[in-house]
Amino acid sequence: MKKTLSLVLAIVLMFGCMSFAGAEEIKNFKDYQTQANEMETFCYHYSQAAVDLNVLSNCYEHLLTNDAAGALIPAAAKEWSSPDGGQTWIFKLNEDIVWVDYTGEYMADCTAEDWLTGLEWVLNFHKNQAANTSMPMEMIKGAADYYNYTKELSVEEGKALGLDKFLEMVAVSCPDTYTIQYECVDKLSYFPSVATYNCLAPLSAELIDEIGVDGYFGADYTTMWYNGPYTITTYIYQNEKVLTKNESYHAIDEVKLFDTVTVKMVESGDVAYEMFTAGELDYIELPASKLNTIYTDPNHEYNDNLVEARPTKYSYQIHLVYDKKNEDGTPDVAWNTAVANENFRLALYYGLDATNYLARTNDINPLSCQNFCYTANAVAVTSAGVDYTQLVRDQIGLQYATDKFARVDAEKAAAYKAAAIEELTAAGIELPVKMAYYISGSSTTAKETADVFANLIKTCLGEDLVVLDTKTYVSKLNTEVRDPQLASIYINGWGADFADPINFLGQETYGEDNAYYSQSYSKINNATDEKLIATYKEFTRLVNEAKAITDDLDARYAAFAVAEAYMLEHALVIPWSYSVVWELTKVNNYTKVYSAYGNQSERYVNWETSTEVYTAEQYKAFVK
Repeated sequence: MKKTLSLVLAIVLMFGCMSFAGAEEIKNFKDYQTQANEMETFCYHYSQAAVDLNVLSNCYEHLLTNDAAGALIPAAAKEWSSPDGGQTWIFKLNEDIVWVDYTGEYMADCTAEDWLTGLEWVLNFHKNQAANTSMPMEMIKGAADYYNYTKELSVEEGKALGLDKFLEMVAVSCPDTYTIQYECVDKLSYFPSVATYNCLAPLSAELIDEIGVDGYFGADYTTMWYNGPYTITTYIYQNEKVLTKNESYHAIDEVKLFDTVTVKMVESGDVAYEMFTAGELDYIELPASKLNTIYTDPNHEYNDNLVEARPTKYSYQIHLVYDKKNEDGTPDVAWNTAVANENFRLALYYGLDATNYLARTNDINPLSCQNFCYTANAVAVTSAGVDYTQLVRDQIGLQYATDKFARVDAEKAAAYKAAAIEELTAAGIELPVKMAYYISGSSTTAKETADVFANLIKTCLGEDLVVLDTKTYVSKLNTEVRDPQLASIYINGWGADFADPINFLGQETYGEDNAYYSQSYSKINNATDEKLIATYKEFTRLVNEAKAITDDLDARYAAFAVAEAYMLEHALVIPWSYSVVWELTKVNNYTKVYSAYGNQSERYVNWETSTEVYTAEQYKAFVK
């Protein structure tokens, strides 16, 4: 349970520095995101969205990170250990970590107390609004008690709290300036994996003294402090952000960094492709139209450069909204009644064949993107080496197929559809029900994908039960759509925060403040249908029953599989896809951080690159 910094980083560098003869490394990397994926906040401890964390994870140094194979390796902590078999975890910090501002100017030393300050912020209801609390509340002694204590305080009292009450209630301590110790509720072998996620990220009390609680919650790149490999030196909303090598980074001589990383915000994948061909980007995830053109033309200049990317950690779902509003703020009675009807949900679950939708991501091999579980692959593995998702698929009697989207069952879908039509008509609901689906108004790619989705619903279920009503937002989905509850569904991906199924299933439970999707998307806690509420309560009971098993991981995973199967059998959410894209790239993906959990996989650290686009033949060597 103990590792040292020098050996692991030497191994990482050995593989990271492999390159082909004559190739030149990229010094200033040019990345991109679509404008629909613009950042929403710079408050790292608050965010639970990949659009923020993918950037900010480069700005903070966590206790641990991952290597290119997914193994835990040192970061801020040079070693870690447990003296009692997994209940107490001790992290020894490097002593040369400092905080700098966005220009790279020294601001303060980074010590163990900064990890206390960060955790107090996360667990303080009035500072962080319950975001990112689920992991520490479930794992660390006293964490839930402290959260509940702060929730009962006034806003002013909560924001005024320092570390005194926190240390009195929560089993976290600093034996010395560079040691941080956590006491868990039980022996939790997976606790170190949480050290890669932002709920355990450091935060300087000196920064809070300087800009205040509200100042940090509303921080921007010029007011936040940095202790990670990069600072953000430019941020132009919906245009670009520039990350610059942090010359004060404690491991700067041991890891490979770019001088700068420029992230361009583009309207669509088609625009990004044009920028790539013009040399303005260093990789491109190929839109379906471009992929098909290159793949079918052996004489195309990029035909030999097509490579299939490693799957991302995100499991994508159709998330149903159980308390939708009309634009005037009144309840959307038709949708809310329909989505509460289990036959309606099961008609969607068994009827929708996602194959054409998956082809929007991977036109060559769309079924490589098929997904039938809520929890992502590789998050947890039994002692016998069986992936947790296999346990779930065994429970629901569903396995992958190579010739079809395996969940589709036309006979079941027709029966559930007929029952739903009968019940909804009897309830006075005018059919077909409109399913409001929002996309960025500036994205042609999103519009084309929505058209495919609309046709998929029409083809699979007809037009007498439900039709897609595609709508647009201008710039921010959260403020324009999610907050006023205007959407009927979202197609979102969720990635594990640590190596256990609870951080998937715990996002969907009923009546719990830290259940992210329940609170922010599905709004299930606002539902009024008694049968629906009873189903969600039973699912929540099963989840909490599994969560209570801490001494036998195989039994824990088996119990979670029962809970997840129950969720799927009642179609509370609808598993949809994985992202397995085809790329043109100047990056060896097999040198990048890779993990099925946490938010380290987008760190621009130790990447092998080439100023020339890699070929498919070169990628075969990378895979080996």
